[in-house]
Amino acid sequence: MRHGKAGFKLGRLTAHRWALFRNLLVGLFRHERIMTTESKAKAVRGLADHMVTLAKRDNLHARRQVLSMVPDAEVVKKLFDTIAARFGDRHGGYTRIIKAGTRPGDRAPMVVLELVDRPEVPKEKAKTDAKSEKAPKGDKKDKGEAAAPAAKGKKKKAAAAG
Repeated sequence: MRHGKAGFKLGRLTAHRWALFRNLLVGLFRHERIMTTESKAKAVRGLADHMVTLAKRDNLHARRQVLSMVPDAEVVKKLFDTIAARFGDRHGGYTRIIKAGTRPGDRAPMVVLELVDRPEVPKEKAKTDAKSEKAPKGDKKDKGEAAAPAAKGKKKKAAAAG
C-alpha cells in the first residue's frame, strides 16, 4: 500500500528538486514549450498550472508568490501580461504533455510539456530554399571536380608505394 507516498522525489534532495522545478518553470514560461522526461513533466505540471492561476489574480501578493517560485522578473512579467490574459476564460488545465519517444542515451521516456493555447509559429524554410537553388552535382563543370579524381589517384599510388 502507498499510504503517505504522494509527491515526486525524482531521486534528488529537496533543495535540488525545487531548483529543478524552478528551472523547468522558467523554461516553460519563457519558451512556452519544453522537452523533458515524463516524470519531471508530471511533477512540474501542477506547479505550472498553479503559477498561471496566481497570474490570473493580477495583484501584488500573487506576483510575489510567483516570483518566489519563478525567479526571473522578465518571465514573470510575460506570465502576468500575456499568458494570464490568454487563459482568462479557462479554469485549469493550462498545460499539455505529448509523448516524444525515448532519449537515445538511456531510453528515458521523453515528453513535450507545453502551454495549451500556445500560438503556432510557422517555421521558415530558408535552408531548404537555399538547397533547392543549388545546381545538381552532375551539372558542375569546375576544376574542383577535376581535382578530386587526381587526389584519389595520388593516394592510391602512395598506398601502393608505401
